[in-house]
Amino acid sequence: MTHQNAAQRADLPRPDVSIDQAAAILRDAYGLEGQIAELGSQQDRNFRIRTATGEAFVLKISRAEYSLAELESQNAAMRALASNQIGFEAPRPVAAHSGKEIIELTVGDTPCRARLLTYLEGEPLTRRKHLSEVTRRALGRLSAEVAASLASFDHPGLDRALQWDMRAAHSVTLAMASAIPDPARRTAVLAATEAAEAHLAPLRDKLRVQAVHHDVTDDNVVARIGDDGHPIPAGVIDFGDLMRGWVVGDLAVTCAALLHHADGDPFFILPAVQAFHATYPLTDGELQALWPLVVQRACVLAASGEQQLAVEPDNAYVAGNIDHEREILRVAVSLPIAVMQAAILDVLGKTNAAPAPVVAPLIGDLDAPALTPLRLDALSEAYRSGNWLEADIDRRLLKDAAVRTGFAATRYGERRLSRATHHAPQAPASMALVVELAAPVGTRLQAPFAGRVLYTDGALALVGQALTVWLTGANALVEAGALLDIGDQFAAVGKEGVTAIQLSRLGEERPPAFVADHQARAWMQLCPSPSTLLGIDLDAPALASEDLMAVRQAHFAKPQKNYYQNPPQIERGWREQMYGTNGRAYLDMVNNVAILGHGHEKLSAAVGRQWSLLNTNSRFHYAGIADFSKRLVDLAPEGLDTVFLVNSGSEANDLALRLAWAHSGARNMLSLLEAYHGWTVASDAVSTSIADNPQALTTRPSWVHAVTSPNTYRGPYRGPDSAPGYVTEVEKALARLEEKGEALAGFICESVYGNSGGIPLPKGYLKAVYEMVRARGGVTIADEVQVGYGRLGHYFWGFEEQGVTPDIITIAKGMGNGHPLGAVITSRAIADSLEKEGYFFSSAGGSPVSCVVGMTVLDALFEEKLQDNARQVGDHLKARLEALGQRFDLVGAVHGMGLYLGLEFVRDRQTLAPATVETARICDRLLDLGVIMQPTGDHLNVLKIKPPMCLSKASADYFVDMLARVLDEGW
Repeated sequence: MTHQNAAQRADLPRPDVSIDQAAAILRDAYGLEGQIAELGSQQDRNFRIRTATGEAFVLKISRAEYSLAELESQNAAMRALASNQIGFEAPRPVAAHSGKEIIELTVGDTPCRARLLTYLEGEPLTRRKHLSEVTRRALGRLSAEVAASLASFDHPGLDRALQWDMRAAHSVTLAMASAIPDPARRTAVLAATEAAEAHLAPLRDKLRVQAVHHDVTDDNVVARIGDDGHPIPAGVIDFGDLMRGWVVGDLAVTCAALLHHADGDPFFILPAVQAFHATYPLTDGELQALWPLVVQRACVLAASGEQQLAVEPDNAYVAGNIDHEREILRVAVSLPIAVMQAAILDVLGKTNAAPAPVVAPLIGDLDAPALTPLRLDALSEAYRSGNWLEADIDRRLLKDAAVRTGFAATRYGERRLSRATHHAPQAPASMALVVELAAPVGTRLQAPFAGRVLYTDGALALVGQALTVWLTGANALVEAGALLDIGDQFAAVGKEGVTAIQLSRLGEERPPAFVADHQARAWMQLCPSPSTLLGIDLDAPALASEDLMAVRQAHFAKPQKNYYQNPPQIERGWREQMYGTNGRAYLDMVNNVAILGHGHEKLSAAVGRQWSLLNTNSRFHYAGIADFSKRLVDLAPEGLDTVFLVNSGSEANDLALRLAWAHSGARNMLSLLEAYHGWTVASDAVSTSIADNPQALTTRPSWVHAVTSPNTYRGPYRGPDSAPGYVTEVEKALARLEEKGEALAGFICESVYGNSGGIPLPKGYLKAVYEMVRARGGVTIADEVQVGYGRLGHYFWGFEEQGVTPDIITIAKGMGNGHPLGAVITSRAIADSLEKEGYFFSSAGGSPVSCVVGMTVLDALFEEKLQDNARQVGDHLKARLEALGQRFDLVGAVHGMGLYLGLEFVRDRQTLAPATVETARICDRLLDLGVIMQPTGDHLNVLKIKPPMCLSKASADYFVDMLARVLDEGW
């Protein structure tokens, strides 16, 4: 059968078989009865039956035009795979009562053949909107394992002409293209298949042929959830496209299937390519052919789907896939084939570096030292106060840089900060493939090599034998089509005084000026640096993120962890945004340290001025320490009139414990389970969060008495009125101390249960506990390190929500906006108690710089009305998060208030089984979408939402939108 015949056979509709008819076949031929459901298919009819004993099978009914040999080869392949020691499952044929594995029958007037196969349990990947890198690698590995397992398989039925044979993709597309009703789409398909064939033709003889499954796609694998929460392909089904064909065609089919999950990015397939090649290595010729074949597969899918819909408009399976197939084609043709070929070779470490281009100067008499390079990356000093967000900023900075000498240029390969986009799920096109030259208007430009002049889309190009130079912003001096020799003048710098210069190996195909960072290496092979045209090194240094991480891991103590397994390198911030060196903006939803936001101008200026004046320790006399201490006292309740200044929250809590011991004369402290108070010996002793210290519950010193966490969501007593139950637990702890005749030093807790995700304490809890503690001579400590300073929006201090006044307040984090600054506020009597143990001193606590930082933060906090913003934006954010609970069962509860919120994920709303693995994956996926988020709580199943207090409503909405997107991708 010819491939033309194969295309004609694609016109056939599926057999017309009802569920009742399928049930009769199953009963009469196989003796099976049970629940029957139809499964999707393009040209067969497939029915799943589940029997009363729990067994499951698939009945496959095909038209008789599909020969007996073809079906026998599929059954033989399944049996062969089942007999091998393979890393995946495959269905097994089941014989009918007659003993035959393939039975002949007529349904209506249509001759058919039927088979029964075992059913593989699992979830197809098709409807998952996003596939993680782990899943993509596993799919690539499975595709390779199938190909490797079939390498020695042979059968007469393999030699078949099928529309899906990648060897015939070009001719099949041409034969079926007329079925595409939209003229523009039809033209695009035809152009794409011709371009791919041009790349493929010289490679055809280099491609290995063997038995291939040719349909290892997201539709035809079954996946199971791994221990890390990622769907892992575990079995392959549907051997209907089994044939003798190209090995690399199998990978092309798998890669094409991934593209409708790729969110428009063809590089999405690379982890699957790596995994396939590592398992079943491909030759260099096959690797070169891979992307042209992906494009060909996309063309066949587009044409075939349209044709099948024309033949069978009510085929829900085909109709359901048509949008996927159109998206596959759109992504497949979104980049030049040469770029993807370069990317595939590069990711496998097979990059063949092209020789440096040999060119003559673009400006004949340019004095290279007079040319000023302009740095425009995340660390550029030209960027300040968020000016990189202004329109046309780079061009204005470039012109400013050229004022002194008349010439300035941007850098090639630089990830420009100005290209970073806020609230964008995709990485921006931030890496420059161009150099922009500021030069006097009219400066003549000469041909750096021989070539032909081309005008297109407002640009001027000189197309040479191996290179093209593209100029934007230059005036042409010659006619289009003119043939030039080296040194011929052909353009002049235009009236704006800025010309963009780009080299390319893509002939007349114009490359983009900027590309996303993860595509940079492939594009740079095809668009080499124009530095040689200007006689000066204008190449930005390569990013060093991975090398820096290696240095960090080699020398930075291991217990000091970093966020994320593969973290972006972040070197700049502005308000609630942080910027990676890769040119990506990340919405910061975790940084409760930077309450004013990043890069605060007033704070930066105040710190710089004070450093230029004086910085020393608090034993010297200077105004700042007196002024700042008074400011803090004025914010505290009446009676708390004395301040200690320290460097951190851990030190503040450590000092608070020492004050309690000194004032009470006792040692025993009450703290809460699931709490975190710091890393010093004393603050760690009262910290019981096993998320921070897995040994927390077994390593407490004898003077720490941890009481039941008043967790109103998952604790033993639930709801806002559950205080009596938790107060009883405190009473029991106090009774145990009294039975032993031991005194109480005090009680420490966060005013809002921060480390568990901002869970409010039950009504009246602190009032009752404070009364019991004070009645026994103890001191009450409110840890406000995370939740104080207006972050709750509705209250400045967290304890205000409980209607109490503690004996000691500890604060840090936000009070310095990232500067090491902490404080203890207490009464004069308690403070003076410490003198019994000697004087207290903190080398940097209360330094002139620290005091200026603290006062400037307070000024900005009130001047910019950040507490009001925390209330308004926080209430809006909480309402939107609560609405997610109406859509997604994984959402258990939303805790907290203001801009200290906790979103808790559970697998079951009745048992409250924590969704720990899912939460980790959600955080990783949010990073992909430009949001920084981390889990908290003893079960690490709570999103700890504590962004800078300048968070805008738009940023809050973006966060919820991306969270909804992630949850909608399938869990």
